Amino acid sequence: MDSKTIQKYRDKSVSQLLKIATTHFNKYIRYRDTDANGFGRCISSGQPLQVPSSNAHAGHFYSGGKFPQLKFNEDNVHLQGKSDNYFNGGNQLQYRKNLIKKIGLKRVEELDMLADISKRSSFKWDRFSLIEIIETYKEKFKAVA
Repeated sequence: MDSKTIQKYRDKSVSQLLKIATTHFNKYIRYRDTDANGFGRCISSGQPLQVPSSNAHAGHFYSGGKFPQLKFNEDNVHLQGKSDNYFNGGNQLQYRKNLIKKIGLKRVEELDMLADISKRSSFKWDRFSLIEIIETYKEKFKAVA
């Protein structure tokens, strides 16, 4: 990462950078999981969703708050309907079944292992990692939009 990129964010705190990174990452995830017309399906229920809309979320299998190391892990985050994400506790059983279908058992088990490790370690975001995430997902979004 060059100094010009770092300078662009010099006035931002780590918490502000985390919010910006989350916005860009979640936007990328929502569009990654849709077709060319902006339609996709909820990872948990299979409900059709249009992106952008208030019902289309980037839902975490392992919570980004409880498992910060998995917050920006693409295997951990998928298009999810608001009803499942907010009101049904993520509909975790269906999420897991459909996640295995989508990415395979091996990658889901790797997520399980990373979550287990995450529970037993402390983690703190730094500004350089967050700037890198912001810039990466700005570019990745351009590729899927």
